[in-house]
Amino acid sequence: MKRAWIACAVLTLFVCLVAARSLAQTASKITVTGTEVNHGVVVVSVQRSSKGFELHCNEGMTGCKTLAKGVYTMVELPENWGMYECKDVEVYLETPESETPAQGTKLGEYCLVQPK
Repeated sequence: MKRAWIACAVLTLFVCLVAARSLAQTASKITVTGTEVNHGVVVVSVQRSSKGFELHCNEGMTGCKTLAKGVYTMVELPENWGMYECKDVEVYLETPESETPAQGTKLGEYCLVQPK
């Protein structure tokens, strides 16, 4: 009986953590305008709401890919999530409004760099 209670508590905690993470994410449409590799860093130039910024990742890392020009969905991860010590984002294939990005295909994980 004790094992059943412990299993239920662990499952409840897991569901709460997953729900909290998904609630803290912000998804937006982005347009990739170009990609380059510079000294082992992949730099993806992006437009969102007519503002330009860059996505950076370390070449060779899991989830670091060059992106072709086009429209994608970007999800900003909560603070202290992800592999980089910056504002982490995940990029997905563009998803219809009725779907969440998590239902789409994840293309990579990047560091969001705002222009100065």
